[in-house]
Amino acid sequence: MKKPITKKGYNELLKKLKVLEEVERPKNVQDIAEARAHGDIRENAEFSAAKEKQSFIDSKINEYRNAINNAQIIEVKGLNSDSVIFGATVHLSNINNGEERVYSLVGEYETDIENGLISINSPIARALIKRQVGETVQVNAPGGIFEYEIRKILYKE
Repeated sequence: MKKPITKKGYNELLKKLKVLEEVERPKNVQDIAEARAHGDIRENAEFSAAKEKQSFIDSKINEYRNAINNAQIIEVKGLNSDSVIFGATVHLSNINNGEERVYSLVGEYETDIENGLISINSPIARALIKRQVGETVQVNAPGGIFEYEIRKILYKE
């Protein structure tokens, strides 16, 4: 099944894959060769660490390749909807304390909560989908149950 991702997120994923394949993996191969040159690999901590890192890098490469192959690129800039859908930037107001929040609903590989980028699969995003300005949503999140009013919905890249 194809998974939605913004064009920007897709390009970032391609960059990460390129760094892993063209920088991290070759450096790791070199580290393994150097560690192997130090003698008996059965009791060589450097060799074990380098092999473990190789496994991690290879796992990430496979993960990113799969994500790229299964990506459905969504051009957010051209979207226009009165309700919240993938790619929306949503301005919220906490009903209890008036605190304002702004979240953009993005693909799972784009998530960056500190910058307001939340996964389309997150509890907040799931509560917001198909809702409109003025509606109140209840979010059952790990930190508790929160109520928000949707103040504004934008579609921008």
